[in-house]
Amino acid sequence: MSQSRAKKTLKFLIPLGLFVVLVGFLGYGLTTDPRKVPSPLIGKSIPDFTLPTLADPDRQVTQEALKGTVSLVNVWASWCPSCRAEHRMLMGIAQEGIDDLQIVGLNWKDERPQAQDMLRLFGNPYVVNLFDPDNQVGLDFGVYGAPETFVIDRHGIIRYKHIGPVDAEVWEQTLRPLVQQLKAQS
Repeated sequence: MSQSRAKKTLKFLIPLGLFVVLVGFLGYGLTTDPRKVPSPLIGKSIPDFTLPTLADPDRQVTQEALKGTVSLVNVWASWCPSCRAEHRMLMGIAQEGIDDLQIVGLNWKDERPQAQDMLRLFGNPYVVNLFDPDNQVGLDFGVYGAPETFVIDRHGIIRYKHIGPVDAEVWEQTLRPLVQQLKAQS
């Protein structure tokens, strides 16, 4: 009789134990910031790529366009509400005319006409806009979603990845100081 009772207790405790473990994982997941997912590409060269530009499907751009100057590579899409929200900030950064800084767009999983319409309506902060409708390059960069912004030094090394929209706080406290630091390095 005591063995039967022990089996019943065990049958009750195993699911309860699994439930407690799952609640623990959920609790931990809720305390982490999804924008701080570490990128394995930090400190590594940008991936090799060849993509057409958004404006001209016949013009091909390679990773060499991201070398020689500090670059902000902004992953965006016209269907992305957060991308629209950050667009004004990117326009402001572009209008500052910061020497030795280029903003490069990576139009991601989008339709060419809709993306072009968005830039016509809201302005174009990008020196060049790469068109990646099939996520070819996005996969190589480890893009989780839009918007994301990468800081690339003049040697083509990825120095930082920001997940989420760039706003004034992100620009002033994180991206601008890093850009200035990278510009100061020769």
